[in-house]
Amino acid sequence: MLFKLENKNVKKITEKTFNLEKDIQSLVENNMEALLGLEFITTEFQVDNSNLRLDSVAYDKENNAFKIIEYKRGRNESLIDQGYTYLNLLFSNKADFVLKYNEVKNKNLKISDIDWEQSRVVFISQQFTNYQTKANNFKNNPIELIQIKKYEDNIIELDFIEKNSTTELPFNEQFNNKISNVSKQVKVYTEEEHINKTSDELKEIYYNLKDVLLSWGNIKIDPKKLYVAFKGTTNIVDIVFYRSSLKMSLNLKYGELDDLKGLAEDVRNIGKWGNGDYRIVIRDDEDFEYILSLIKQSWKRNK
Repeated sequence: MLFKLENKNVKKITEKTFNLEKDIQSLVENNMEALLGLEFITTEFQVDNSNLRLDSVAYDKENNAFKIIEYKRGRNESLIDQGYTYLNLLFSNKADFVLKYNEVKNKNLKISDIDWEQSRVVFISQQFTNYQTKANNFKNNPIELIQIKKYEDNIIELDFIEKNSTTELPFNEQFNNKISNVSKQVKVYTEEEHINKTSDELKEIYYNLKDVLLSWGNIKIDPKKLYVAFKGTTNIVDIVFYRSSLKMSLNLKYGELDDLKGLAEDVRNIGKWGNGDYRIVIRDDEDFEYILSLIKQSWKRNK
């Protein structure tokens, strides 16, 4: 529930309704970078050998992968079946997607440049049913749900619905050939996979760090192929796990970090995984509180 402060009094902000699915689509496509951090490629995309028309196709620069975005007003559709149908379409027509990207962006990407296992389908709706949310709640499921709300005074709210299940979707031939085919080509990474790469001492440091970061609010954990990202509106800190260290990238441009101890490295000209111009290497908990103060600067800018 949202409120607006007017002359020391609070007034409830009234929720409005999107009249058409197309209204949601237009809003998102016109603000793709700001809302989702994605490059908008094309709308109503149809490959030659298919009757399917995709609402939006976007490119995820962070993961070098395509995302198919579908907009929903109805609440009765099976999202799993539809999502895997679209992923099958993508994998069967990789050249068409790359060609469209190159035409729109005037680039020269090759099929081999794309990390196809990071492909995703995103459903955006004003409301998902309990059934839809639970049916999508598998840790290895490459389908993402985002709830969108509109309020008076043109206020827009996005709720990225997180998966918290430790259960995997049962990919097998008997269950569904379509899902089985997609499962061979996509990979959904988990926080646990990254954590298990490091020592017990560093695991404890990470868990303590995680507890503090999540207590700040407006942060979600997004495991990627190479690191675990802590995100607000965009990445705040990205953590790469090694056996003897944690390497953290702060998503700040050079000159934006107040670091009196000079603990953060300038990595503008160094190959790295993660976002931002600063990297912190953690091998023990000696500077734990100070490192939190550095991360908090990124949180304030990117929350």
